[in-house]
Amino acid sequence: MNKNVLMLFAFFIGIISFAQQERALKINKDTNLIDVVYYHDNGVISQLGSYTLDGKLHGEWFSFDTDGNKSVAANYDNGKKVGKWFYWTDKTLKEVDYTNNAIVSISDWQKDSKKSVAIRN
Repeated sequence: MNKNVLMLFAFFIGIISFAQQERALKINKDTNLIDVVYYHDNGVISQLGSYTLDGKLHGEWFSFDTDGNKSVAANYDNGKKVGKWFYWTDKTLKEVDYTNNAIVSISDWQKDSKKSVAIRN
C-alpha cells in the first residue's frame, strides 16, 4: 500500500512540475491583474502578458518563437485590440494600428532596404 501511495505522490509531483513549465501565473497587487507567462515545449518563453481578474487580455502582450526571438508585440484594453501592434518575420516588420478592436492602418517595412518605407493600406 505504501508503494502505491508513493507512486501516486510521484505522479502528482511530475504533473505539477510539468504544468509549471508550460504556464506561470501571478497576481500583480499593484495593477490588480494576473500576469502570465506561457512556455514552448523546449522551455523558451512563448507569450507573456496580463489578464484582468475576469479573464480579459489587458496591457502589453509579447509572443516569441521557439528560439526566443520576439515575433509579436501587442496591446489590449480590457479584451479589445488597441494601439500599435508589431509583427516580425525574417524580412519584414508589419505595424498594425488598432482602435477599439478595428484596424486603422497597416505599415510594412523591409529589412533588406537601406531606408524603411511605410506602406499604408
